[in-house]
Amino acid sequence: MWDYNDKAKIIYTRLTHEVRKTRILDCFLCRAAPQTLSIASEENALYSVSPIYIKFIEASQNHKITLQGYLLMIQQIMYHNEVLAMIIPANFREPGIHFFTPDSYSQQLAYMRHPKGKEIQPHRHNMVRREVFYTQEVLLIREGKLLVDFYNDQQEYLESRILNKGDVLLLIKGGHGFKMLEEVEMIEVKQGPYVGNLDKTRFEKFDSSREKVLV
Repeated sequence: MWDYNDKAKIIYTRLTHEVRKTRILDCFLCRAAPQTLSIASEENALYSVSPIYIKFIEASQNHKITLQGYLLMIQQIMYHNEVLAMIIPANFREPGIHFFTPDSYSQQLAYMRHPKGKEIQPHRHNMVRREVFYTQEVLLIREGKLLVDFYNDQQEYLESRILNKGDVLLLIKGGHGFKMLEEVEMIEVKQGPYVGNLDKTRFEKFDSSREKVLV
């Protein structure tokens, strides 16, 4: 786990370098999720660094991956500086271990790619008490094409995205609805214990004339 204060200088250095190169500052700044780090820019303006950017810095220490490449692969659905969902597309295949979620999320999501012969030491997970207040779920699309509508916590429609075979979706907060554009097979993972109808509030779908599908 990073000590954000100790790493601030590294993040600032890499950030300013990558921003000059890719011109995509706004995609990682001023769109902060929990566990963000505020740093000063060359103009002495304060920005908040998204956990996704911090994860990129971690990943790039040992592997050659650009911020632009990382951004093109990992999509975030945002509302008022909060991350509502993340999409890890099927073509994300970076070597190593990549956790896309900050430690505070009750659902942790990672991608791992290891070479043949690598071993992971046997281990077990200890009993640790945790509190879960909201369901965060992961969808893995095995086959087909799925349209996902995203809403904020006030049940207001924001935008839609299309998921394809191999894509992974992490739903963090806000609302969501689905439409099968093709026959779909998907796997859902979420926290338990299951509490039935207490787990969700259903509401009316938005007027389809307002649909905004982002690619």
